Amino acid sequence: MPTTNSPARSYSAEKLEVEAVEYATSPKSTTSPPPPLTPEQEKRLWRKVDRRILPILTIMYLCSFLDRGNAKIQGLTDQLNLTGNKYNIALTMYFVPYCLCECPANLVLKKFKPSRMPVLTRLQLLWGVIMTLMGLVKTYPQLVGTRICLGITEAGLFPGVVYYLTLWYPRHMLQYRVGLFYGGATIAGAFSGILAYGISFMSGTAGLLGWSWIFILEGIATVVVGASPSSCKLNAHSGSPVDFPDTATFLTPEEREYIIWKKVKYDNSSVGEEEHFQIRHIKAAFMDWQVWLQIMVYFAVITPLYGISLFLPFGYDTAISELLTVPPYICATIVLLIFATWSDHVKLRSPFVLAGLVMCMIGFAINIADVPVGVKYFGTFFCVSGSYAAFPGIIAWLGNNLAGQYKRGVGMALHIGIGNFGGAIASNIYLSKDAPRYVLGHALELMFVGIGFIFLPITVLAYKRANALRDKQQQEMEEKGIKYSVEELRRLGDRAPDFRYTL
Repeated sequence: MPTTNSPARSYSAEKLEVEAVEYATSPKSTTSPPPPLTPEQEKRLWRKVDRRILPILTIMYLCSFLDRGNAKIQGLTDQLNLTGNKYNIALTMYFVPYCLCECPANLVLKKFKPSRMPVLTRLQLLWGVIMTLMGLVKTYPQLVGTRICLGITEAGLFPGVVYYLTLWYPRHMLQYRVGLFYGGATIAGAFSGILAYGISFMSGTAGLLGWSWIFILEGIATVVVGASPSSCKLNAHSGSPVDFPDTATFLTPEEREYIIWKKVKYDNSSVGEEEHFQIRHIKAAFMDWQVWLQIMVYFAVITPLYGISLFLPFGYDTAISELLTVPPYICATIVLLIFATWSDHVKLRSPFVLAGLVMCMIGFAINIADVPVGVKYFGTFFCVSGSYAAFPGIIAWLGNNLAGQYKRGVGMALHIGIGNFGGAIASNIYLSKDAPRYVLGHALELMFVGIGFIFLPITVLAYKRANALRDKQQQEMEEKGIKYSVEELRRLGDRAPDFRYTL
């Protein structure tokens, strides 16, 4: 790790970007990179970064997933008389504002910095309060109203955090960190079952049923986390906020220098990190073909993921149903971390997304079949593991292939925002009248998995073709002596001739 007695150099983020571009694009350049680190020193540096920014973000997201609770099987539908498709509509109304607000939230994150970003800190207090109040609703309209408010307050968390991670980690270190962060959701899926089982014994206390206490206690826990100093400042103990690598006070100047240099150099020499927002960044994201192809693959992963909790109980009594949700999510967490580590190691995303889709296909095919309940439960391990393990891959894949901070922020928010309408779809395909087999729901989930099998290879082939064309373009430029200026390269971003898409 760089030490304080190394030659003193004061580097701004912009200067480091310029040097990285020159260093990577000109083999004869005399520009020297920061002092090299041994593999062990570099591991210690990244562990230092991980310890500072990952724990609180993971806990915040875990609280978000805990909030979604196991309330249906604790009497929610009976007490509020959610007949017909009322329960499905209540689920759907969460996703509409949740999806629509994600893109604006990412732009605000870049503008105001994470340490001052309400969506990542203060809004957690709001969604905790809303969740607590949800435990006190008495009518169906009240439930729908609180669900809408919850969708608004939670909208910026996931896309904002993933975008934030892309500003810290090189592209082939990203999926493992997204996996660690998203692993909080899979752990929440397991833990919420145990927690809901324990809370169920409070049913009748103060005249409230078990579903009310699930919302109230998990909402209060979210408020406590949101009010903690580490959550408010996104830091661990120093009292200084953690924004971006070039302003992180918990790092030494030499450490900041090394992280910025390596991220720019290894993400591709011309990654365009322009600091001033322009409307063209939004247009570039909307017009980029890869965003829309990736959205279709995202649908194939997220729709099965959201659908799992709607059929998982299998008609057992409340206690057994709650406990049966635990093992599949524990298995999914293990598979998720294996996939994430392996994917970063081999620097590939698509094979692991494909593997997740295959697992989903197996799981839903088992569940749609007329087989014993025990076999169906075995199939859910494939459903949960496949969808949860593939999810960080599809997120990291697009994050790797969008360059320019504003374009990446808008593109990833579009990707996640539009893709999350898959949650609204999942909320309306598992109908109570189809229980317990849910043939229609499982069939539609298999349809979405099939969409993934179509669009994933199309996306890979498109990336390969683009990379081949850029190989040819760069060779012709070298032969003709054509060179781009640093500003031109930064403006081009992922359209620069030396940028290569991750497959």
